[in-house]
This record gives sequence, C-alpha cells and structure tokens, in this order.
Amino acid sequence: MAVILVGEDLASEVFIRQKQKACEKVGINFRLFRFSSQVSPRKLKKEIQKIVEKPNVKGAIIQLPLPKGFDSQEFLNLIPPEKDIDVLSEINIGKFYTGTLPILPPTVSGISRLLKEYKISFKGKNIVLIGIGRLVGRPSALWLLKEKATFSVVDKFTKNISFFTKKADIIISGAAKPNLVTGKMVKRGVVVIDVGTSFEKGKRKSIGDVDFKSVSKQASYITPVPGGVGPMTVACLLENLIKLFKTRP
Repeated sequence: MAVILVGEDLASEVFIRQKQKACEKVGINFRLFRFSSQVSPRKLKKEIQKIVEKPNVKGAIIQLPLPKGFDSQEFLNLIPPEKDIDVLSEINIGKFYTGTLPILPPTVSGISRLLKEYKISFKGKNIVLIGIGRLVGRPSALWLLKEKATFSVVDKFTKNISFFTKKADIIISGAAKPNLVTGKMVKRGVVVIDVGTSFEKGKRKSIGDVDFKSVSKQASYITPVPGGVGPMTVACLLENLIKLFKTRP
C-alpha cells in the first residue's frame, strides 16, 4: 500500500499511522511518500504517476486534504481504478454509483458492516446525513440513494440542524465539527453513527461531531470517537486492497 502525503497536518499523520499499524499487523507492506506543501502541482503529478505505476504498488491513497490551490479531484484521478482502494477517482465513483465496482468506499463499508452487525435496517426509517464532504457525506449519500433509503442532508448552510436531527431515527455525521450534535438535538432511541473527526490544537486525541456524554443518554446505539467507525474504515480499506488485487486479470 502506497500513501502519498503532501504538507504537514496532524490529523493526516494520525490517520496514516493507523493505516500503517493495520498493514503491519496483517502483513501488508506499507510505504509513505512525503512531499513538501511547496511542491509544484506539475512535479507532484509526475511523482504520483511514478508511484502508482510501480508493479509492487497494489493500492494507492492520496491523503486528504491537499494544500490550498491544489485541485484534489485532478490528483485523485491519477490513481488507476484497479489501485484506487479509497474509491475517490471519478471512474471508480461512477462505477460505485452504477453498481459495477467490486468494492465500497471504506467509510461506507464500515458503516454498513456496523448496521448489519446490530441488525439495524433503513426500512421505514428517517435518516439524517450531516455534512456532504468527499470522504463521508458524498459516498454515504450515493450509498443511501442506492439503498433506496429516505434521508435528508444538512450542512454548514442549513440554518436549523435541530429541526432535522430531532426527527431522525438514524443520524450519520461527518461534518468534522466538534460536539456539533448534543443530547437536546436528538430523540430517544436514535441510532447515531459519528464519523466526524477533529483534533484539538497540538493534541493527537480525536473528537467526534457528537457530544457522546449527552447523546448516549438518548441513543439506542451510538459509535464513539475514537474507536468506532474509524477502525472499521481502516479494516475495510485493507479489504478493498485485497479484493481489487484478486479481481485483476
């Protein structure tokens, strides 16, 4: 597995370390390629192309976010579909939407596994998706559409998030806004899947979108941060690596 990191970001460093530990645990070779935030887009493109073309690289990830001024999608599209284990290239996103991709985006796969494990169904449920970002919100929205689920999407432009969350049977949050959702904003029995991750300045402990202490008093099920969806996402990322490798001619 090749991971490409541009610049310095505490959250990115933590996420990469988690992936490295998981790879080492199961015997997958891990390689981190670091680049300065001052690298030119042209040079970065050339270097990424060299990395992904290596025969021993079976899966590649560009750790987001990229520095300001970089077109993220343009760089994500440099990863060949057969090595795009994050499902972030336009080709694989299209295949995922049409149901022709043998893998799921890692976050979606992690959420799906948790819901199946605890026998939580979408049928007849009111779902609220908080945030529409590239890693959580967008793939989750596509997945919910494919599952024919009834859901609403709220983001930073939504004036009154509580109006939606108070009616929700299931909340999936990936806004990366610490303690955005409190106990007063949810109804009793709600299922809460917290995928948002933020870090206090200079600290390595992650904080979720949901105020766990107050919301857990109302919820029937709730995922913690850290330790909830995150480890599932990493496990599903490695599963994607194996699946794509096995489907190659």
